[in-house]
Amino acid sequence: MSKSFGTYIRPGPDLITEELAKVLLGSSSFEFKPLFDMVHSNLLVRKSSKGSEEMLRLRTYEKLQYLVQQGMVKKTITKAGKRYRGLTTLASLLPTAPAKI
Repeated sequence: MSKSFGTYIRPGPDLITEELAKVLLGSSSFEFKPLFDMVHSNLLVRKSSKGSEEMLRLRTYEKLQYLVQQGMVKKTITKAGKRYRGLTTLASLLPTAPAKI
């Protein structure tokens, strides 16, 4: 019988949630496709887009729905489709810049 020792790996920053927060804190609301396109292009600029675009789309949608459940994003259903808008509590997910001394 072999023993397995668990190791703790500190996860890196959640870049998808960070980019979602940046885009959603803007002045307008978005349907998912334009929202994903903006998040994806921002991740490409940061060279942080790992994996396929389809997998990234699924992870982004999952994180968006989690933010809706947490009350940080407002989801509005219209005849045209579902629109998402960030609330002020979403700003807590953005990294804070270190204070300059």
